[in-house]
Amino acid sequence: MAQRLALQRLLSLSPRTLHSQGSLGLHASLAPHGRALSTSAGCRSTFNVQDGSDFQDRVVNNPKPVVVDFHAQWCGPCKILGPRLEKMVAKQGGKVLMAKVDIDDHTDLAIEYEVSAVPTVLAMKNGDVVDKFVGIKDEDQLEAFLKKLIGA
Repeated sequence: MAQRLALQRLLSLSPRTLHSQGSLGLHASLAPHGRALSTSAGCRSTFNVQDGSDFQDRVVNNPKPVVVDFHAQWCGPCKILGPRLEKMVAKQGGKVLMAKVDIDDHTDLAIEYEVSAVPTVLAMKNGDVVDKFVGIKDEDQLEAFLKKLIGA
């Protein structure tokens, strides 16, 4: 909930307001738990799915391979896997993207893709699921999963 409020506040600010606040003011007002907002290239390769049409546009119709992380806020293993997976996707230099889908917000997508447990991670290419895993993986396993997806 706090993240949604922070995002709404951020989106309501004009670019001029954002610039005048500077990064310190923005971090202090939007990241009360010590999390800094970042605009690095790694973050641009990861996005939160907003709705079904957003999923269709940014995942299914994407020419790049996409890793889809089905997770939930209440899921402990998801909190471990999510940042680990984001880090590994960022290391791929834009060859693969990562979509994050909260199953509580997007139950329809979870049902459509037969997600019965979280975390569930799908590897999608040209709109098709080409690989999948459920549960936590270590960095070596994630790297192998991503390399297989991008064909490296």
